[in-house]
Amino acid sequence: MPHETLQRLRQNITSVYMGNSSAVDRLLVCLLARGHILIEDVPGVGKTVLANALARSLRGTFARIQCTPDLLPSDITGVTIFDRDTQEFQFKQGPVFNNIIVADEINRTTPRTQSALLEAMNEESVSIDGTTHSLPQPFMVIATQNPYEFEGTYALPENQLDRFLMRFGLGYPAPSDESRIVLNQPARSQLKSLEQVIEATDVVQLQQRVDAVTIDQSLVDYILQLVTATREHDDLLIGVSPRGSIALSQAARATAVLAKRDYCIPEDVVMNVLPVCAHRIISKTAMHDGDTMTTRRIMQQVLETVPSPA
Repeated sequence: MPHETLQRLRQNITSVYMGNSSAVDRLLVCLLARGHILIEDVPGVGKTVLANALARSLRGTFARIQCTPDLLPSDITGVTIFDRDTQEFQFKQGPVFNNIIVADEINRTTPRTQSALLEAMNEESVSIDGTTHSLPQPFMVIATQNPYEFEGTYALPENQLDRFLMRFGLGYPAPSDESRIVLNQPARSQLKSLEQVIEATDVVQLQQRVDAVTIDQSLVDYILQLVTATREHDDLLIGVSPRGSIALSQAARATAVLAKRDYCIPEDVVMNVLPVCAHRIISKTAMHDGDTMTTRRIMQQVLETVPSPA
């Protein structure tokens, strides 16, 4: 059963990630919605543990990219080399040709390399020397970054941020959770022995179930009212794009599947507005990409102003 599969996956992840439980649900929503996720917070709160827990729970291929200033686009996508034995050029796949990609500290690599990864996220394929190579399915990028460190970093531009279905932080764990973290040290022991509990084909089937979820016209109108309010807001330079409208509806559908429903309710939209939309708007007063508090505050105001359907 699909719901039992999701429950096994959630339990497997929470066995090593002992922080905010809502972060696990958002991670699963992104997986079901064929989206990519940007997790940002201070170092040491479990960003990489959460990402690796999902990757290791999936019986598929997994790659971790440590983003550094000297990382080249070909280090991600792959390169064509000449084989002396066959006297032919052969394409050697890069780490992007995996089901789950963990890109650690994505803002530490150059814009050119960022673009190579984000192009693959958008197109689900890469073009090398005029040849297009399709990426495996499912395909998901989990990127992490520290929003409070700016020296030696390259902030993601708005058009690339728009490629992420969600962007959110984890926050500090509750004292009881942190006590378990200190005792168990999941990153050192349990994470290495984490079992694979879900097949890649199961994920594809779950994603197809998301496409079949019913979303009422009243909820579509509600989404359009929300994004229109951002476009007309006096404090915003740029509002939510049509890609954001699609992302919000897809996240709502995935949330319904996670809740064992084949139809959406208003709460499915409401709970996804901030993580899906806040990074897609630009404030007139924000001085840099790290100022997420302003955009989240404005997005919360919009959410409180626009009435949800009964």
